Amino acid sequence: MNSKTIISKTADVSLGPLRLTSGEQLEQVTLRYELVGPADAPVILVCHALTGNHLAVGTADNPGWWRGLIGPDSYIDTDHYQVLTFNVLGGCHGSTGPASINPETNESYTCDFPAITVRDMVHAQYRALQQLNITRLEAVIGGSLGGMQVLEWGILYPDIIEKLIVLAATPVFSDYGIAFNHIASTAIKQDPHWNNGDYQTDDSFDGLALARMIGMITYRTSDLFTERFNRNQTNNDFDVVSYLNYQGQKLVNRFDPNSYLYLLDTMNQHDIGFNRGGWREAASQLNKPTLLLSYDKDLIYEPKQIKTLADMLPDSTYHHIETNFGHDGFLTEFEKWGHIVNDFLHQGGV
Repeated sequence: MNSKTIISKTADVSLGPLRLTSGEQLEQVTLRYELVGPADAPVILVCHALTGNHLAVGTADNPGWWRGLIGPDSYIDTDHYQVLTFNVLGGCHGSTGPASINPETNESYTCDFPAITVRDMVHAQYRALQQLNITRLEAVIGGSLGGMQVLEWGILYPDIIEKLIVLAATPVFSDYGIAFNHIASTAIKQDPHWNNGDYQTDDSFDGLALARMIGMITYRTSDLFTERFNRNQTNNDFDVVSYLNYQGQKLVNRFDPNSYLYLLDTMNQHDIGFNRGGWREAASQLNKPTLLLSYDKDLIYEPKQIKTLADMLPDSTYHHIETNFGHDGFLTEFEKWGHIVNDFLHQGGV
């Protein structure tokens, strides 16, 4: 390994046509990615969650969404690993998605974009690895929608993977999660600007903001909100209300509403057992060393379901993380669980 040659780049990789699990075909597929670390070092693939993107590491001036977990001399050390992250198929940060140009019409796909499954995301990433001449992954790691991708990676392409790290994700998406996603989808579709997906990009989009507020409530916990806001008010407005309004508008400024809808549906359809004889039968194919972490008070990905999966696997390690952040625990408080990931990467278990 030439540790003096450090890669830090963001680029696009073209895959050409891609046949989807639905049978439909996308004629021109591009994935945007970030690659950080020493040239020729072992590669760790990071899979992002619903509103994440390929910028997991970022820079000191513009830190990525997992900067606290990944970086020089960090829990995932970019002095010793190359860390690769793709913006998912169906996303809106450079990869092919609903806002991309349909080569058949020269207009944005909008709602003509085909349905995307987690398996489609993984197949696209595998094709991208081939284009990048990457033939082995030291590990695949992700949380939430990212964890769903990790599970599919372990079933679809186990021969190129050494370890799997699944954070806050279950083998099947829950009915409770589907219910909250339905409320979020309805908020977007009932926005007067949505126009059946043919909205103007400069429109104010209150529906997406509301969907984000719903997400922030379900991803976090009552205890955290009480601890942080404690019914405090500023200018006669509750601080918790201002916080939710801020988070809603922040997402509107950086995310495509149609992409949000498509990715919600991708999550709803997640079931590693689909066409595999059920999720328990599918789980029997997960034979790589696997680390699974659950987070306390996670409403959407219940810890007991994650532990049930861990107990079934032949080579698994399970930890439950105490946190008031609920589901969003995989995005914060790295001091509580980052060392578990680090130990697993170095020892194959903890």
